[in-house]
Amino acid sequence: MPPLMTVTGSTLVIAPAPHHHRPRPRAQGPYARLFSHPGTRAFTAGNLLARLPMGMFGISAVMMIAGQRGSYALAGAVTATGLAATALVAPWTARMVDRYGQARVAVPATLIAVLGSVALVACVRAHAPAWTLFASYAATATTPNIGGMSRARWTHLLRDSPAAHHTAMSFEQAADELCYMLGPVVAAFLCSAAFPEAGTLTAAALLLTGMLLFTAQRRTQPPASPPRAGSSPLRTLMPALALFAPLGVLFGSMEVTSIAHLEARGLGAATGLVLALQAAGSCAAGLLYGTLRPRTLRTCLITLTAALALPWAAAASGSLPLLAAALLLAGMATAPTMVTAMSRVHALAPEGRLNESMTLAVTAILTGIALGAAAAGSLVDHLGPTTPYALPAAAALLALLTCRPVRLSGTSQVP
Repeated sequence: MPPLMTVTGSTLVIAPAPHHHRPRPRAQGPYARLFSHPGTRAFTAGNLLARLPMGMFGISAVMMIAGQRGSYALAGAVTATGLAATALVAPWTARMVDRYGQARVAVPATLIAVLGSVALVACVRAHAPAWTLFASYAATATTPNIGGMSRARWTHLLRDSPAAHHTAMSFEQAADELCYMLGPVVAAFLCSAAFPEAGTLTAAALLLTGMLLFTAQRRTQPPASPPRAGSSPLRTLMPALALFAPLGVLFGSMEVTSIAHLEARGLGAATGLVLALQAAGSCAAGLLYGTLRPRTLRTCLITLTAALALPWAAAASGSLPLLAAALLLAGMATAPTMVTAMSRVHALAPEGRLNESMTLAVTAILTGIALGAAAAGSLVDHLGPTTPYALPAAAALLALLTCRPVRLSGTSQVP
């Protein structure tokens, strides 16, 4: 606004313009600042679309194969084969992603995986020999680690901002929990309400669409890194991988034990709702943890070990509300531990091998999940559906005992 002028006698008086106090803009929260970076919203949208099917493929295949072939044993064997193939193929795919770039590798690898899913549907519908089901589902092992690629983008963009990087990793962990919580629900609904193949076909379509959208965001993509001599992450990450295996045992044993215990209580369809509390607690805690100062890995593991004793005690008491609350609290202790453990992987990963390093961690978790699920199933058969709740608590304690400070560059340490 221009200054005001008036005349007093023969004098021209210029009055200063009034000051308008504009309200100060509100300070942005950590997540608003995170997504203010150009391109982050677009690659996150693609990331979430491609990540949701990760929680859909397994249950969709089981429901489709069991529904069409009448054999849960065959369905379980096919999905177990796919898990084993993923453990072998995923690190190799991740290495190619690091070497040649995300878009050049992820798109063709995703196309192979989608063709494997479509072939599985065709073989089930055509009543093809059982070996074709194993071969088709094994082809889906080329699915890129979308969570690892998204974390690699954040690491590239926020390499000079540790606080923002912590927020991004917490968001990614919450996204993992959300997708693994919603994925089975969406898959079960599609297979039941539409037709048995609907879950697999929808998951394949979401995976391809999300991956194309994600890889189209080239300006946020980390640069390709040719391999360097002696840069293999396996030896460097061995102490961290020894930690991720018992964490996988924890997840696998908790799920099987909870399903057995709740079904023994006669919950039926409500079983999934109670189980979702654990994932919901982890998702909420992950988002909250992103706004707080990071804790040491040892502190997170101590909290996790204490929290996982709660479902065991609640199940022994026979109270369903107590068990539901205990699962919620156990889930809330999970996300901070995973965020902090993944931060250790980031710190230890050789330069240019971040995606491969994170995929090795995921492979260790998957191996632990398989072992934990098998061990819990055996304990349920021999000891009933309550005592096996001790297994997740024991796995958390083992993870705590294996947690040691790791030296970086001969001086600094990752707690």
